Amino acid sequence: MMISSLSRAVAAEFAPETAYLNTSSCGLLPRRTVDAVKALAEENATGRRAGAGDFGAVDRARAGFARLAGVDAGRVAVGSSVAVHVGLIACSLPAGAEVLAPEGEFSSVTSPFAVRGDLRMRYVPLAELADAVRPETALVAFSSVQSADGRLAGLDAVRAAAAAHGARTLLDATQSAGWLPLDAGAYDYTVTGGFKFLLCPRGTSFLTVTEDAQRSLPPVFAGWVAAADSWNSLYEPVGTLAPDARRYDEPPAFLPYHGAEHSLALLNEIGIDALHGHATGLAARFRQGLEGLGHKPVPGATAVVGAPGLGDRAAELERAGVMVSDRAGNLRAAFHLYNTEADVDRALDVLAG
Repeated sequence: MMISSLSRAVAAEFAPETAYLNTSSCGLLPRRTVDAVKALAEENATGRRAGAGDFGAVDRARAGFARLAGVDAGRVAVGSSVAVHVGLIACSLPAGAEVLAPEGEFSSVTSPFAVRGDLRMRYVPLAELADAVRPETALVAFSSVQSADGRLAGLDAVRAAAAAHGARTLLDATQSAGWLPLDAGAYDYTVTGGFKFLLCPRGTSFLTVTEDAQRSLPPVFAGWVAAADSWNSLYEPVGTLAPDARRYDEPPAFLPYHGAEHSLALLNEIGIDALHGHATGLAARFRQGLEGLGHKPVPGATAVVGAPGLGDRAAELERAGVMVSDRAGNLRAAFHLYNTEADVDRALDVLAG
């Protein structure tokens, strides 16, 4: 999709009242998504619907994410949060297994392993992650883009190192899926929270599992929705589970998923290449502007910009109508399809004030 087409889509779907540079915390909802959630809420309030929602909408959201992630929908499980997905994977590891992760990794990626108490956790600087994989490593768990400062992991190097040592890989794509191309099939597992760059309501999350990894991942949270024949599996233990990743589904929260269907459709209509160029171009403009003001942003080419030492200015920016985050002492600004050069310049003007 050309930039002019992107602009038309944005004009039809978004009307931000601030310079909203906080997608790393929560993405803005498209108008079509809001309308879908409202429609279901009204049906639930008035009794016009026999059930709480439509599993067809859930499956269309699944398919929409699969298209963005470059995998078949049969490899995608739906759920409510990254932590729950990671917890499922943590249940699959034998006692004593080594889990390797970057220092400062987002806690939902590491805590489900750490709280078990019988796994060996090892943390290294992000830049050393690939070199730190060793034969004893069972799993490398890491984010494609670091939440605190926007650093991009060495994706190819980590995958190659894991493959060389027989380790599985778990990638959290929450801070990148929606603007950075994702090849989910290149990792044993990926987890992605939907409420950031995927622009879905909170309560949507996606797990991908390769066919090989499905052989050793037990469906410990399985309920009737994970059955091969869900509506005939309401009573007594489920006899036959779904033959694909749907066996790992959580019972869906229908309000968020009725919206997610439409958010993911919008992203697929625009295309990741156009979104990537737009978002990273604005981030580069912001990095350059920060340098011009004498600051040193974290280098890189991602849509998430971290500026060390400026986190305490987030409240000042908010008062001026510029929404950012304070993370680990960094001022964090994140750019997406609804942002413009005017948003960048407005933030820089406040920081220069």
